[in-house]
Parts: sequence; C-alpha cells; structure tokens
Amino acid sequence: MILNQYLSQTEFASYQDFVKNFKVRIPENFNFAFDVVDEIARETPDKIAMVWCNDTGKESVFTFGDMKKYSDKAANFFISSGIRKGDPVMLILKRRFEFWFCTLALNKIGAITIPATHLLSTKDIVYRNNAADIKMIVCVPDPEVIEHVEEASAKSPTFTVKALIGVDRDGWLNFNSGMEISSEDFYRPAGPEATRNDDIMLLYFTSGTTGMPKMVNHNYVYPLGHILTAKYWQNVQDNGLHFTVADTGWAKSAWGKLYGQWLSGSAVMTYDYDKFVPKNLLEVIEKYKVTTFCAPPTIYRFLIKEDLTKFNLSELKYCVVAGEPLNPEVYRQFHDATGIKLMEGYGQTECTVALATYSWIEPKPGSMGKPSPGYHIDLVDDAGQSCEIGEEGQIVIYTGQEIPVGMFGGYYRDELLTHKVWHDDVYYTGDMAWRDEDGYFWFVGRADDVIKSSGYRIGPFEVESALMEHPAVLECAITAVPDPDRGQVVKATIILSKNYLASDELAKELQEHVKKVTAPYKYPRIVEFVTELPKTISGKIRRVQIREEGEK
Repeated sequence: MILNQYLSQTEFASYQDFVKNFKVRIPENFNFAFDVVDEIARETPDKIAMVWCNDTGKESVFTFGDMKKYSDKAANFFISSGIRKGDPVMLILKRRFEFWFCTLALNKIGAITIPATHLLSTKDIVYRNNAADIKMIVCVPDPEVIEHVEEASAKSPTFTVKALIGVDRDGWLNFNSGMEISSEDFYRPAGPEATRNDDIMLLYFTSGTTGMPKMVNHNYVYPLGHILTAKYWQNVQDNGLHFTVADTGWAKSAWGKLYGQWLSGSAVMTYDYDKFVPKNLLEVIEKYKVTTFCAPPTIYRFLIKEDLTKFNLSELKYCVVAGEPLNPEVYRQFHDATGIKLMEGYGQTECTVALATYSWIEPKPGSMGKPSPGYHIDLVDDAGQSCEIGEEGQIVIYTGQEIPVGMFGGYYRDELLTHKVWHDDVYYTGDMAWRDEDGYFWFVGRADDVIKSSGYRIGPFEVESALMEHPAVLECAITAVPDPDRGQVVKATIILSKNYLASDELAKELQEHVKKVTAPYKYPRIVEFVTELPKTISGKIRRVQIREEGEK
C-alpha cells in the first residue's frame, strides 16, 4: 500500500505507542497528484477512487486511472487558458466530480487552489479576488453564481478567465468541452516550474465567526498531515468507502474527501445534493455500502430523528464527528440505534486533526479526546500559564519542538494577524477547553463566546448539551446578553423538533430542565424560538450574529 512509503510504522498497539512512534516521512518536492494519485493509477489503475451520485439519480464510479487521465486533461486545459505555476484559481463547484479533476490538475501545474462555496455574494467574490489576486474562476452553471461572478469581474483587476462546468456562455470557457479536446499526456514539470514542498498549494478563506475571512495557506506537504485524519481518526480501510458530508468549498472536504483517504487506500463517497434530506442521505449510505462516515453534529442530530431501523447500515463500521462539539445526548441516541460509538475529533482550517478520540481509547461522550502525535497541546490561562486539571483555558499548540505536519504556513499576506495568533513558538487557537484527570479534553467554546455572569464563567456548549437532552430541542445556540446587574445573562436561541410549538410554558419547562441537569446558575434567563440559526459557510453557528441581532 502506498501509505507505507510515508510512514516508518503503520500499526500501533496502544495510544501511547501511537503518540511515541508515529512519524511521517516527508520526501523532497512531494506532490500529491503525481506521487500518490498517479502512482496508484500506475500500479492499480482499476482501483476505485470515488463513487459519485446526485439527488436526481445520476451516478458514476471513477478509478485512479480515471483520475489521472482527467486531471492530466484538465491540467492541459488550464495551461491553454493561461494558468501557470503560482496563479490563484478559485473553484466554486459544490460537490461536482469536476472539483477533483481541477484540484489535482492545479496541484500538477503548481497553481494555487482556492476552494469556495456557491453561497458567496458578489461582495464576497470581489473581496476574495482582490485579496488573493485570483486569476481564474471555475464554477457550476448556477444562474445566481454566474451573476455574482460576472458582477465581481468589473471590480477585480487580476480576474481575467471564467469557466463554466458543461455550459456554453459568452465570455466564459466551457470547462468540459475544453478538457475533452485537451491531451491526456501531462508531464511533471521540471526546473523552476516544478513544485517545492514550501510552495503554497491551497488557500482557504476561513468562515470565521467574526471579522473578514482570513486566508489560510497550506503548502504541498499538507496532504501528508491528513494521514492522521483519515487512517487513524476516521479509521478508513484499504478498499473501503469513506463518506464525509462536506461541500468542496470548505476545509472539511480536504479532511475527508481527498488526501488522507486516498493515501490510505480508501475510495471516497460523494453525494451531490442541493437540499439535505436525512432519509436520502441514509439511503445513499445503505445503497453504496459506505464503510466509514464523518459528519458534523448537526447531521447526526437529524439522523437520530429518523427511524434508523428502516435502513440496512450493516456495512457501516466506524463513525466520527467534528466541526462543533458533540452533545452527549446525540451520542447516546445514535449509539442506541446503531451500536456505533461516535469518535469525536477537533481541529481547525489552520491544521489537521489536533485532538481526537482514537480507536485505542474509549470515547467519553462530549469530549474531543486526546492530542494527536506531533501536536504538543496545552491549556493556558490569561497569563499564559498552564492550567490545572479541571481548569478552563485556551487550547494552544507548542511548535518549538516540532511543527505538526499539515500545520498552516500563516495567514496569506497578513504577517500581523499571523503573529497575533502564533508567536514565541506558541499557536493560540482561540478555543477554550478543560482537561480531566484521564487526559481527555472538553470543549467549552470560542474564547469570545464564554459568558461571564455574576462572577461565573459559563461555557455555551455545556448549556447547549443540557438543552439537547430535551426532546423538544432540535438545535440551539447559547449566547450572552448584557445585563446591568449580572454583567451578562444566558440566552438560548432554539429550533424546535417536529410536533412542538413555541410557548411561554415550553420556555419555562426548558429553563427548569437546564437547572436540573446542570448548575442552576447556568440556565437561560432568555429563551427565543426560531426556525433557523445563522451559520458560517462551514455550518458552524454564528453566535456573534445572534448577539449582534439581539442588540439591535
């Protein structure tokens, strides 16, 4: 298996053995597209790389031989369109399989890939075009997306090339037609045009909960960092089928739909849908015999509301969760229905999986687990001192001894912001947690989200978890509201489950429920029922927006 080329040891007897002996071999001038995808295609061209389907019934299976062929053709198309090494190219492709062709092709050329969501407005696209000097955009033939891209063009001096997937339009290239007539032969560049390990491969505009998006840059070694993510946290299997629920526009796609999975020999499942319907997703898992699965807590919250006994999930062996903390009640209900333990993980766009419940350790529902190999993690207080067991602090990564493989290279074109979060060999994540006596980490919230009421510090996640135990609550967000007497009070913004109606009586019932299952001072003094919660592009709840709207 190709993974053996990059690890000195692949099997481990315990978590302690894993932490001590896991090491990634980093070759000179590593290029994932050439060194992994093309190499697998050379050795086993018929090995399945991706199973793709959409919500209209179309389906396709792509082998590694296919991936090599189409990425070579796409690379030649990009070259003919004027793209060269170092040119930034934005991909707005939802879950279209062309995303994989484009990403591999841009890797081969040495261009900078910028995945983006189809939800961007004209203003968002203009900001990204000018912040990164984007030269080309390839996008889906969605009328709204096309309109926004065309409107942004006039305000984006470096943006000169537009391409659509499978559609002819004045002023645009047809990506599929252009790729079709391009040569299948693309040779690895040499000399100055060859990629180097420290070249920028990916730029992600983070969907931060505050401020303008930051540009997280990752170099060509980044894919090797996701061996941890796929092989050891998601537990993907050689010749298995892994399904991560993610749009290609955000970093979770790189975590679960490309790099680590193919390095580990697993195919990836891609379900291209416009509207999330839990029943349809379960039918995909059943029909295509998905073996490993990863999704954010929101997805699991909807899945447990379905009758899981109606679906044959016998091929599903391992499930993980990340994106936001997992409420223990969701863990319990999913385990009761499937017998599968949800293994939680934690990371950021800036890194790979930094903390996780690995297979050697027993999950504690609601805990992020323990540090990954290569990640020297601690919790520090406001003075920068290490926290005691049970004491809340900010999660930091010490990088003086080693920088984790897959760690970002800083915020592109923003040294000041980079230094603000990463200085003196310490990276400050901005996330708050506490550690128990067994070494498990427990998420509290973003540093900006922690509520200070009457001298108490209240983490939103603990209150949200308490509310999630009540059957009336489908989703919720806990935020702070200014209060003249207490400084801040707790507010709960709640989406109700089916068959429940908003009322003062239900609000009081939920308040009493929180008092019973957690400390009474943590109960939400304000309860608001809504039909949806504001979220970032990557699906995280935007508590800052809830706070701002509450202050209007």
